[in-house]
Amino acid sequence: MPEQTTDTIQPVIGIIGGSGLYDIEGLEDKTWRRVHTPWGEPSDDLLEGTLGGVRCVFLPRHGRGHRLSPSNLNYRANIDALKRAGCTEVISLSAVGSLKAELPPGHFVVVDQFIDRSFAREKSFFSEGCVAHVSVAHPVCARLGDALESSARWLGLPVTRGGTYLVMEGPQFSTKAESELYRSWGCSVIGMTNMPEAKLAREAELCYATVAMVTDFDCWHPEHDAVTVDMVVKVLFANADRARALVKAVVPALQVPRGICAAGCDRALEYAIITAPEKRDPDLIAKLDAVAGRMLG
Repeated sequence: MPEQTTDTIQPVIGIIGGSGLYDIEGLEDKTWRRVHTPWGEPSDDLLEGTLGGVRCVFLPRHGRGHRLSPSNLNYRANIDALKRAGCTEVISLSAVGSLKAELPPGHFVVVDQFIDRSFAREKSFFSEGCVAHVSVAHPVCARLGDALESSARWLGLPVTRGGTYLVMEGPQFSTKAESELYRSWGCSVIGMTNMPEAKLAREAELCYATVAMVTDFDCWHPEHDAVTVDMVVKVLFANADRARALVKAVVPALQVPRGICAAGCDRALEYAIITAPEKRDPDLIAKLDAVAGRMLG
């Protein structure tokens, strides 16, 4: 676990790479390490190393070679593995479609909200035997969002701060009717992977932020009315190169030891666990050792 006292936390940066991002260049002393979790196996081994002297832990969300579809990801194992590896912050990089004309392919969006339309995934570490209700009213850590926006602007990347990410189940892309519906809701981008990832990161008391990397206009746009894999892949790899540059720029900005997160991300369980201690399931409590050990240990 990260070295910390009651006053300071030495950041360890977790990075979740989406489509097109299966490694992080520039890591020193790097090694791939398998982390086993009580929730099953994560998407891949963790790539651990340092970047500018900062300890980083990288996880390819879909596995190297892109083996796993969004519905088949073990989101709980992924977040548990990062927490178990000592991460205190998580930067999520995700390929998305755009729902707004002003967010063209190649644009980056540091989102601040999600609408969760996924339905075939385990969405919580807590269940019968230990019930908890965490707030995800503000699901993204503003401090991490500030650092990502600043670094993107410093690099000259096309970036927008703020926006709503609609998470669909997939693996198929949207119908035109769905795309128009989500546009009418005011959503900015659409993707398949950031829920329940963001919810689970909050339950694990991890600071979390997403960079949504636009690959296409979904199917609503009159000049782009049919999304194809070829279309997406072409932009995806260009975005991946810029995402690597963004990671290299933002990690050093997060290296300074910090206090408790002002947004409360790392204290999300403070008043969330409802089940009385004598009624808690010991088997479930054992599984929660990494994500909720601060409160249950």
